[in-house]
Amino acid sequence: MNVIVANEQQNQLSNLDIDIIKSVSGVYDASEIVEMFKSFFYSKMILDVSSLKNYSDIKTYELLVQGLDADKIIFLLPEGSQLCTPNFLSQLISIGIYNFTTNLNGIKYLLKKPNSLKDVEHIRNMATIHDSDEAGAAVATVATTSKVQDGSTIIGVKNITEHAGATTFIYLLKKELAFTYGADNVIAIEIDKNDFQLFRDKNMISVKQAEIKNAIQKYSSASFILIDLNTSTDDSFCGDVLYLMEPSTIRLNRLVTRNKFVFTKLVNKKVVLNQSLLLNNDVFDFEKEAGIKVFYNMPPLDERKRNGVVNDFLSKLGVLNEKNHNSNSGKIFGLFRR
Repeated sequence: MNVIVANEQQNQLSNLDIDIIKSVSGVYDASEIVEMFKSFFYSKMILDVSSLKNYSDIKTYELLVQGLDADKIIFLLPEGSQLCTPNFLSQLISIGIYNFTTNLNGIKYLLKKPNSLKDVEHIRNMATIHDSDEAGAAVATVATTSKVQDGSTIIGVKNITEHAGATTFIYLLKKELAFTYGADNVIAIEIDKNDFQLFRDKNMISVKQAEIKNAIQKYSSASFILIDLNTSTDDSFCGDVLYLMEPSTIRLNRLVTRNKFVFTKLVNKKVVLNQSLLLNNDVFDFEKEAGIKVFYNMPPLDERKRNGVVNDFLSKLGVLNEKNHNSNSGKIFGLFRR
């Protein structure tokens, strides 16, 4: 049985479907939590770190692990906070804390497969590199900006399974890119449909297949053009294409029933599992069975707010960098959020 200590992330933890023997909420000194649970038997503690007074101070965690077994605690960190950086996480690792995440999928993963030092050693390496390469990061930013200014980066998106979510997926990418490059520098175009009009965004437009190349030319001054290919078989105007799949049993079985060679055609393509509830081990199984590699495992997202996982995806795609959007947390937690 498990225990939960929650505060600001209590709503998120209320959706965690695990056996709970005790749950408390509020803000406590580390010593109070130690006193509360040092003689209490539990399998794992899920600790929302906002429950800790001075939770940005490493000394708080030192006090906690002096009184409790760090291997039995999963630390839920606020996504995008200063805690989700190589430097702070490196400090946690140095005192024996290896199990941390920013979301429910990460918690479920760590409940099944807790981390060892080997699993998080790369984070300490990232901290070292980050400290010694500030100048390099600045140079990288200049290089990225000049590359964008040379012409539009055109990214196509295509649903492979039915209703894989390309429309909303593109909206999320556009919104996040706009924060960095400006709203008018990111254009979304859909072919032969009119779903984009529901977003009421002047930079999301609909065209016929025959008009797509003219539309691309018209908006060639934009840094990014995102294209919902829909049923179009021509993607020659795209610099990159993302293939979206919703990995539910019914969607996949229907896909294979209609085309048993579909996965063969996706070998070496950028396959994105969208609206996915799969954990890492499930993704590995899927890759084995399908004979393809998954580029990214994207969980269901709330399109009404910013999502750090979208930053992580764009960083992996190579269109954002750390200097642009502080993507450290996405890179670090990539394993646990997927």
